[in-house]
Amino acid sequence: VRQALADIGVDQHVAGRLGLRLYKIAMPFPLEPEGAEIFCGNLDLVIVVEEKRALIETQLKELMYGRHGAPAIIGKRDEAGKWLFPSAGRLDSNQIAVAIGERLMARAHDASVAARVSVMRWLLDAPAPPAPPLQRTPYFCAGCPHSTSTRVPEGSRALAGIGCHYLAQFMDRNTARYTQMGAEGASWIGEAPFSKRRHMFQNVGDGTYFHSGLMAIRAAIAANTNITFKILYNDAVAMTGGQPMDGPLTVDRITWQMHSEGARRIVVVSDEPEKYRGKAEFAPGVSVHHRDALDAVQRELREIEGVTVLVYDQTCAAEKRRRRKRGRYPDPPKRVFINDLVCEGCGDCGVKSNCVAVVPLETELGRKRAIDQSACNKDYSCLNGFCPSFVTVHGGGLKKGHGATASGEAKLPTVAEPSTATLKKPFNIVVTGVGGTGVITIGALLGMAAHLESKGCSILDQTGLAQKGGAVVSHVRIANAPDEITATRIAAGAADLLLGCDIVVAGGRDALTTLRAGRSSAVVNSHQTMTGDFTRNADLAFPGDRLTHAIESAVGGGNADFIHATRLATALLGDAIATNLFMLGYAFQKGRVPLSSASILRAVELNGVAVEMNKQAFLWGRRAAADLESVSKIAFPGVVVTAPKRPRTLDELIDHRAGFLMEYQDADYAHRYRALVAKVREAESRIIKGRSHLTEAVARYYFKLLAYKDEYEVARLYTSGQFASKLQSQFEGDYRLEFHLAPPLLARIDPATGEPKKRQYGPWILRLFRVLAKMRRLRATAFDVFAYSDDRRSERLLIDAYERTVVRLLESLSPQNYELAVEIAGIPEHIRGFGPIKRRAIECAKEREQEMLAEFERPRASPEAA
Repeated sequence: VRQALADIGVDQHVAGRLGLRLYKIAMPFPLEPEGAEIFCGNLDLVIVVEEKRALIETQLKELMYGRHGAPAIIGKRDEAGKWLFPSAGRLDSNQIAVAIGERLMARAHDASVAARVSVMRWLLDAPAPPAPPLQRTPYFCAGCPHSTSTRVPEGSRALAGIGCHYLAQFMDRNTARYTQMGAEGASWIGEAPFSKRRHMFQNVGDGTYFHSGLMAIRAAIAANTNITFKILYNDAVAMTGGQPMDGPLTVDRITWQMHSEGARRIVVVSDEPEKYRGKAEFAPGVSVHHRDALDAVQRELREIEGVTVLVYDQTCAAEKRRRRKRGRYPDPPKRVFINDLVCEGCGDCGVKSNCVAVVPLETELGRKRAIDQSACNKDYSCLNGFCPSFVTVHGGGLKKGHGATASGEAKLPTVAEPSTATLKKPFNIVVTGVGGTGVITIGALLGMAAHLESKGCSILDQTGLAQKGGAVVSHVRIANAPDEITATRIAAGAADLLLGCDIVVAGGRDALTTLRAGRSSAVVNSHQTMTGDFTRNADLAFPGDRLTHAIESAVGGGNADFIHATRLATALLGDAIATNLFMLGYAFQKGRVPLSSASILRAVELNGVAVEMNKQAFLWGRRAAADLESVSKIAFPGVVVTAPKRPRTLDELIDHRAGFLMEYQDADYAHRYRALVAKVREAESRIIKGRSHLTEAVARYYFKLLAYKDEYEVARLYTSGQFASKLQSQFEGDYRLEFHLAPPLLARIDPATGEPKKRQYGPWILRLFRVLAKMRRLRATAFDVFAYSDDRRSERLLIDAYERTVVRLLESLSPQNYELAVEIAGIPEHIRGFGPIKRRAIECAKEREQEMLAEFERPRASPEAA
């Protein structure tokens, strides 16, 4: 309320002149009557401002009801019964300013106050920013046990509860609803007798189990309910920061307790079942299984009448990372690497692992996959993706970022202290970023720096479950004195600076609504960090341009700086975690932070974490703001482009693909490609003048079908030299490779998935690859032993079918069906993967093609007839 009054220019003097009183109630219930009666004396109107439910308002009305001269009382609803301060949603100072200001002006007009109220009304009525093109929803950490443990068999359902596993509701886990801590499963006790579903899975965290969850399990056993409790033993309270779990809880103790309570069947599932051999004493009848058997185990449990228990044991991924940094947890010398030349971009590895460390890699031949080694927590479940592109690197280590050299730094002039923002009124900073990357730390450092300068500061962190890779927003307000800050939340249009450490969150509604053209400025990290949705949507596009435009529109032209902070900070300091301090340094040097560099650096020292790196990150951000070009040259000295040059013209694209097919097979094969593309180009130029989209589509996707990745091609791509070069660019030291393959003539079928089961092969397989690569001239001949498999026959049939389809398109091509023809020619884009993954994609593509061809050949009215 005090912030709202300040916004409309009502200080104590103006309030007295306009007849306004302010009464702050310290204890809302029970309401102290004498003070309230005195306050209401001689008033015409009382406006009760309270968030959530009306607690004070109802008591005040009851107190004043029937009294002579009692004022009108409004709060949740106004004089006409319409909503004024609704219980739902949040209440900010703009909304309060308009409600109070308009009623003041109706009784005692003041031109200055009226003008400010009009501005507040304009801000309040301004249309909300459009829905963001991408949202950063909280997600399981890379390698999180819940990515596997929360899966349920086809046809089953699960119920959520309190803990990180709650996030399964946002994913493809057939998991719904949650309850208060300790009541997990209780809802099904009451629901089961009235449901046709005979069984339910219920997720329960280990902390919840020890706290109060046991009671619900006991109740379910007493009621003889058909339910399987999945006790997720992750060895840490991860949702709130990785505290140690309460109580002396171990997996074997849980089995004994469940056995004593009367559970019908108890099983233990773990990513490391071998650790129990000779070391654990489980209750009678308990069996131990590897997590690969989770689906089969759950299918067995759901058929058993009564209460069954599955204890899923796998340490929290974030906790593993913390302990490894402290040397308190084994750090296996094994990392996953994806050969993007072999990768088809099908996304099966993301689906199987649900891991956010599997990231998109844009290449000349389309989107592939890579492993973000800085995020990977060594869960290895991505290896289950049915794809021969996965290699594990044993031994050695990651190559560290080269960092900036002393000679490079010497070339830069010393940065001068900038002219900082003034503090005539509180200065408002909105910090946005991704949970787990140190966003909250930025607010804490600013708060400590302000304290060191004897300034006032308030910090409001909006995190929710955002520490799990979701959106984090911090509202930081800095003033000359603490009593100048009367509200912690930054209202709509009140931000002076948007420090966007992540462009997705910076372009979201929560951040954009705080901005106002003419007042706000923005410094935004333009690095494109994909959201967790990418694990399930292989074609998810990052809307960088739309997010940039939304931020620029909100702050007005020339008031937004976008910088590749992640890339620069990683190159200069060797670690992406330096990005946020780099961003703060950049904004500081631009004069957009009302503090001194000395106090910020002292706050970094007092924080005591990675002090030197953080101080350097802040300094490099300042340098980048002063001379970005020089800093970029130091970060990337003599940049050598190792990736193939992207074709810029249609001719270059065709030449590149034809050259690839020469290496793939021979000159005749490349000629076959060029012949069809030339035929399409001639027809398109004759029928659709000035357009080349159809030719480009055929050039891309006819090539894709011709260059199918059979055994010879996979072997060639592993031995061409590019694979070894990319490995050496990421790893150093003495390392050994293992290849994860499912050779068609050797692989066994996994009964759980129906897919061929992958096996590990040592570095000797490269010798076999070299032999196979030289035998590629045998492809599709009578001597090709692989040619008789269903997959290879299917791939050759696809080529023939595509050639016929293209001829069919050219025969009926017209300006009216041109766009549809281009779309049909691009259908092979969706045919990706290997083995069963590719077979499913082919079936979907064929169905889509038939629908589109029917539409393509449907008679259309001519423009003249229309």
